Amino acid sequence: QVQLVESGGGLVQAGGSLRLSCAASGRYAMGWFRQPPGKEREFVARISWAGGLTSYADSVKGRFTISRDNGKNTVYLQMNSLKPEDTAVYYCTVGTTTTRADYWGQGTQVTVSS
Repeated sequence: QVQLVESGGGLVQAGGSLRLSCAASGRYAMGWFRQPPGKEREFVARISWAGGLTSYADSVKGRFTISRDNGKNTVYLQMNSLKPEDTAVYYCTVGTTTTRADYWGQGTQVTVSS
């Protein structure tokens, strides 16, 4: 079974930064979705395994950066200039597209205070 291990969530002031990490097996595209309180899950970012191509939601472009370390089977999400609207549970995913994923982690909470 595919297992996803997430870390790096926490509480941060608006304008601050956090770095999320996710370790998972398999040579697949990986990425992140998020779910704000009381709202639906939404796509955040994706990175391809073979080509290193990335995609971002418009809401995070220029602020978030997704990267990977294939030797460690780890994907990262560097989040800068955080806003209160970024508050959500962030889910690491495997087999990721902009609309769905094959496997989901348990989520890590990110809270941005104003």
